Amino acid sequence: MTESLKERVKKQEKDNPKLQVAENNETVKLKRKITLLNGVAIIVGSIIGSGIFVSPKYVLVQAGSIGVALAVWVSCGLLSLVGALCYAELGVTITRSGGDYAYILEAFGPCLAFLQLWVNLIIIRPTAQAIVALTFANYALQPIFSTCDPPDTATRLLAALCISSLTAINIYSVRAATRIQDVFTFAKLLALSIIIITGLILIGKGETEFFHDAWENIEGSEIGAGTISLSFYSGLFAYAGWNFLNFVTGELIDPYKNLPRAIYISIPIVTFVYVMTNVAYFSIISPQEMLLSNAVAVTFGTKVFGIMAWIVPVFVSLSTFGGVNGLLFTSGRLFFIGAQEGQLPELMSMINCKHFTPMPAMLFTGTLSILILISDDIAALINYMSFVQWLSVGMSIAGLVFLRYKEPDRERPIKFPLIIPIIFLIAVAFLLVVPLYADTKNTGMGLLFVATGLPVYFIGVKWKNKPRVVLEFIRSLTHTGQKVWLVIPEEDETTKIDPQS
Repeated sequence: MTESLKERVKKQEKDNPKLQVAENNETVKLKRKITLLNGVAIIVGSIIGSGIFVSPKYVLVQAGSIGVALAVWVSCGLLSLVGALCYAELGVTITRSGGDYAYILEAFGPCLAFLQLWVNLIIIRPTAQAIVALTFANYALQPIFSTCDPPDTATRLLAALCISSLTAINIYSVRAATRIQDVFTFAKLLALSIIIITGLILIGKGETEFFHDAWENIEGSEIGAGTISLSFYSGLFAYAGWNFLNFVTGELIDPYKNLPRAIYISIPIVTFVYVMTNVAYFSIISPQEMLLSNAVAVTFGTKVFGIMAWIVPVFVSLSTFGGVNGLLFTSGRLFFIGAQEGQLPELMSMINCKHFTPMPAMLFTGTLSILILISDDIAALINYMSFVQWLSVGMSIAGLVFLRYKEPDRERPIKFPLIIPIIFLIAVAFLLVVPLYADTKNTGMGLLFVATGLPVYFIGVKWKNKPRVVLEFIRSLTHTGQKVWLVIPEEDETTKIDPQS
């Protein structure tokens, strides 16, 4: 911390006695409190949200048959594993939090990194958090409104309560947030285990009718490269989150060991659970019934559990609640790192002196997610997310390959054969190019959203000599925010301020 910053903090302490830099002269920084178990829970809990309870319908309609649909689910798991291996190398080579943003920044510089940060800021993260929170609210209210759809206002209010309460918990304690992730990850795995075991029992009793002609096309379906790629999009939407632990590498205990271990454990678990859950669905749900269902898990529960069918929406709501927590936890770290690089307001790079959490960044992402709930165009935003998300992932893996060429002697605790990231890049190119042809409007809108970040970058980040009145206004807002939220910039051991000095 610079001398001027020390003086600024001391002045703020004098103005506001409650603003103490840290208790017991403790360094104000994000702490390494995330264990291997927490890491597995973050990955599994972030991946298993609403997707597996909703996406099977959309995978099937594009795949055209049960056999192809199951093959897509397996392939999505394998592709996610290959991508996760690449991210394991990136995560132990660039050991800071921030995920894709940190990797693109390191490889390609601030402009492309800002564009990645920008689309996460305005579309991907708040929209994803709002969608999963709405899914939580919808399923949580189903047992109450068993004969009709829950009121839209009630659903949105409960979703807002979910986001705001989890934001508060994430601000209060990293340990509390990871405990929530552990508990709700266990709950969602228990729910899917019940579905899987029930399906296997039904298959054991001879319920295999829909598997006899598994590779025959569903009536009216047409299979082609475009439909298969869109089927992969739906499947990969359910797998989204396999790279989320990379966003909090800076808080992971012994990241060189625990990051790759968490990935190796998590992705096979999720792939097995997803494939077997789909097998269980098809034990009693016909392809036609699945295509007509808006919530496959609820349809399964209604047909199998009878009066106990309410247990499925309850478990789905628990699953999505944990999903919102994982999204919020990692989003706050992404924006925190972006602010540390000077690409977002300085206030978002600060940490609460008491709880050692990135309070302003957490408040920002939580508030923006609640504002998204007000919008009636959430469905349109969903269509833009997948393309932009995969563009971001592709840039990160391209950065891995580029850094291998640019810095061949750089220390890499994990180094996979170059063929692995190249295979993944080919798959990502397929996922980007084919939908650009098959769904030009939505992918084009995704690219347009990315492009809107360029003027923001050049005016907000690149333009350093802003008018003095603007700089004074920004500085005033920053100081006010520090006093209100009791936050200061992150320290390290060599620059720690002694509160007694």
